[in-house]
Amino acid sequence: MSPFLSGTQIRQTFLDFYAARGHQILPSASLVPEDPTVLLTIAGMLPFKPIFLGQRQSEFLRATTSQKCIRTNDIENVGRTARHHTFFEMLGNFSFGDYFKEQAIAWAWELSTQVFGLPPENLVVSVFQEDDEAFAIWRDQIGIPAHRIQRMGEADNFWASGATGPCGPCSEIYYDFHPELGDAHIDLEDDSRFIEFYNLVFMQYNRDAEGNLTPLQARNIDTGLGLERMAQILQKVPNNYETDLILPIIKTAAEIAGIDYTQADENTKVSLKVIGDHVRAVVHMIADGINASNLGRGYVLRRLIRRVVRHGRLIGIEKEFTSKVAETAIALSEIAYPLVRQLEKQIKAELQLEESRFRETLDRGEKLLAEVIEKVGEKGEISGHDAFVLYDTFGFPLELTQEVAEEKGLTVDAEGFAAEMDQQRRRSQAAHETIDLTVQGTLDTLAETLDQTQFLGYSQVASGAVVQVLLVGGQSVATASAGDEVQIILDQTPFYAESGGQIGDRGYLSGDETLIRVEDVQKSGSLFVHYGQIERGALKVGDLVTAQIDLACRRRAQANHTATHLLQAALRQIVDENIAQAGSLVSFDRLRFDFNLPRAVTAAELQKIEEQINTWIAEGHQAEIEVMAIAAAKAKGAIAMFGEKYGDEVRVIDFPGVSMELCGGTHVANTAEIGLFKLISESGVAAGIRRIEAVAGLAALEYLSLRDKIVRELSDRFKAKPEDLTDRVMALQTELKNTQKQLEAVKGELALAKSDQLLSQAEAIGSFKILVASLAEVDAESLKTVAERLLQKLGEGAIVLGSAEAEKVNLVAAFSPGVNQKGLQAGKFIGAIAKLCGGGGGGRPNLAQAGGKDASKLPDALAAAQMQLREGLG
Repeated sequence: MSPFLSGTQIRQTFLDFYAARGHQILPSASLVPEDPTVLLTIAGMLPFKPIFLGQRQSEFLRATTSQKCIRTNDIENVGRTARHHTFFEMLGNFSFGDYFKEQAIAWAWELSTQVFGLPPENLVVSVFQEDDEAFAIWRDQIGIPAHRIQRMGEADNFWASGATGPCGPCSEIYYDFHPELGDAHIDLEDDSRFIEFYNLVFMQYNRDAEGNLTPLQARNIDTGLGLERMAQILQKVPNNYETDLILPIIKTAAEIAGIDYTQADENTKVSLKVIGDHVRAVVHMIADGINASNLGRGYVLRRLIRRVVRHGRLIGIEKEFTSKVAETAIALSEIAYPLVRQLEKQIKAELQLEESRFRETLDRGEKLLAEVIEKVGEKGEISGHDAFVLYDTFGFPLELTQEVAEEKGLTVDAEGFAAEMDQQRRRSQAAHETIDLTVQGTLDTLAETLDQTQFLGYSQVASGAVVQVLLVGGQSVATASAGDEVQIILDQTPFYAESGGQIGDRGYLSGDETLIRVEDVQKSGSLFVHYGQIERGALKVGDLVTAQIDLACRRRAQANHTATHLLQAALRQIVDENIAQAGSLVSFDRLRFDFNLPRAVTAAELQKIEEQINTWIAEGHQAEIEVMAIAAAKAKGAIAMFGEKYGDEVRVIDFPGVSMELCGGTHVANTAEIGLFKLISESGVAAGIRRIEAVAGLAALEYLSLRDKIVRELSDRFKAKPEDLTDRVMALQTELKNTQKQLEAVKGELALAKSDQLLSQAEAIGSFKILVASLAEVDAESLKTVAERLLQKLGEGAIVLGSAEAEKVNLVAAFSPGVNQKGLQAGKFIGAIAKLCGGGGGGRPNLAQAGGKDASKLPDALAAAQMQLREGLG
């Protein structure tokens, strides 16, 4: 029997399995891909696509990841099938010119059967119909009977990066839920019996323009194991939604709606599943910097949020609820993706804003529906087009339009609606495959006709330049005037364009009577695009301007960028020589450095790192910058960042005896120019990935000045020297704790003193007495003590007490044995009552506690408790 593993355990088990076999654990890439041809990260291999296409070199021969993915092309199937999702995690192991079929198959089988414990008799595999090599490995080395190895065509089992380029056959592992049906008629398309959970892609050919296949010199492995699918198998549940990855989200939504998911009808379950799936998606999209809008990936986010709200309304949720459900999704994801917890406030704020706006939109949609009904008249038909506009623009589901129409004696053209939906689906899929956002599409077209922008910023901070392209609102224009937000391409520029983790320069472009403030510079292929606003005058294509960077900002970025190199050198020297960069940010006011390490950096190590970096700064190491062949650079020992794109020639930043890296960023000429380095924080951001944030140069001085100001203010307030502040605060904390304990004790004693007065309120129900009462501002523990004491004095009966404490509700139920014999149990009883206050709880049959969040509902909840006790004991 395969073991039960949580989703978190499955993810970590996969990564650990391949890490033990020489794979570098890398963090999930953002859902916003680097690939401009793809709107969102749709596959686990997407971050490695440039490596597979030969556009970048990989620092590692083997890698393993758990990659966040979003797909919306089958969005209508979400919640209706056992396995369709918009958000999913793809576990992958990758080989870049290292091991190939034999090893990939052997490890996949070992992981599936020996680690995850799947019975071999429950597994079926597929291979490409012409891949005799893979067939023989499965049959002869793994030992799978030939009749359980299915040969399939190119549509199912052959991967290609495009019409030309790297490609190769696939092999997939399926789980058979019903092996007792035998092997005579295996149909892998039968979703009720089989689920594909592991896909192995063998990248072994290159396809030319004529369709000819030639063997690749360096063959690659790209695999994907669906986390949700493996969870369904190991947790033995009927679908992916009822795994511990999604079910808690569903239960939160069900609780808000006052629904028991297990007892719900099929349509209600579909709505709850849609909410469970989509909330996972939107939480991660917002965390990765996507904001709701009407364009591109922002539209995808908005559409998903609106579907959540719409399905919430379908199951009776009338109040705002998305941020509450998101809390559960964040709690489920924070171990693997700490960023969602760090950005919890932003995520919930975005959801609340979008939900509020959409509810207003729905109200307007109801008005439009009334106008449509008036236009149609009595006993008419609402057109498919009108029904679709209501659905697509205002979020009205077809069934809601049909329900309202039926009440008015009307019908709805469902076939016309389906035709409109089909047209939209085709447009959506076409857009998904050929993404061309307005600005990016224009820039891609221009890149084919313009020479690359000449970058002068390594040696110059200002230069003359000619305006080659001028964009306003993403469209190419001949002129622009004051107030216009513009994108400008020059023939040459001293402005650094964002790359390698370093943000773009700021500054100004100026002419005789023209001034443009440049806020950002981005690369589009070989072009540098200056983003800014015209502050005065007008600008025309062909104008000569002076480009001047903000030197103060450049110096800050240089200090932080060089400090990042020193940080990596110190980490490798003090913590682990195998540490490698896994991402970075170099801005004007701080730096961030992500690196692979399976544990936290200790406080002692952090102190040594900070001291070492400041020692290197004080020693004044001179920078030696040289452009050389990449092979020569690596031979000298220069460090390259994994996944970064390098050409045949590279720029080497060398501080002899300290650090040597490949880097295209701007740096100080001497480490002494940095002045000061200060660590701010160290934390985990993903499995096996740590993050250090720090400041350098003037930013470090500003940071320390602020801290010094705070310390001085605290010293004045606490009347203590700075060195005594810690002891003073600890003493105050101890004093406060003791005071709180004394206060709680007094409250408890007061509650007990008042409790005897409550006995006169007891109500006789047959041979039982019941007492339901509210006590002001009593904590949960004291309330429990009072209930136990009252029950002792009451004898056979039931006590239910409630108290509102700082907007929080405390509830307790104490039942005598006789009450239990009547079928009433304190745990179940008080849990149901707590739901009326927006909470929950439970406990033993004779004594149970619960809590709630809505103190205004306490009187109603206690009244309901009294009524139920009367009915149960009467």
